[in-house]
Amino acid sequence: MASLAERKAYREKIMQALYETTEGNRLLGVTGEKLVHDLGIHEEDLAAACTYLVGEDLITVDWATGNVPAMVSLTHQGIRRMEAEEEERG
Repeated sequence: MASLAERKAYREKIMQALYETTEGNRLLGVTGEKLVHDLGIHEEDLAAACTYLVGEDLITVDWATGNVPAMVSLTHQGIRRMEAEEEERG
């Protein structure tokens, strides 16, 4: 079971990876398999983080059998959040 700090870090890694990979385009997505591979997150932790982010209306997920994210995309709200963070960093 991931700690609170790990869970928060997973969520941020997922958001950043989605934003960078899709270049802020909500019509594009990233497979769950790619996120697991690229971010080094276990499937169970990815599923938990994605469920949280869906609840916050930051991403959408097409779920595969076994509650595994098949395709993950940013929502309009998720893109706005990532753009605001990018603007803050300069």
